[in-house]
Amino acid sequence: MYVCLCVGVTDGQIRDAIYEGCCSYKEVRSATQVASQCGKCACLAKEVVRETLTELQLSRQAALPYPAEFTAA
Repeated sequence: MYVCLCVGVTDGQIRDAIYEGCCSYKEVRSATQVASQCGKCACLAKEVVRETLTELQLSRQAALPYPAEFTAA
């Protein structure tokens, strides 16, 4: 699904940026240019970032013998 029509950024591209190492909305914005034009998509982009970081945190905590923590944007 397209999150940012101005730049053409999808939710998949946001997730990929996180899987490739971005750990915050600010880093995702820098990597993808999401919400860099009109900004109307910022709330949805932040939601996708939060959900993805939470999913990663939960999956890694289940796989690791110790708790891992991520800072959600």
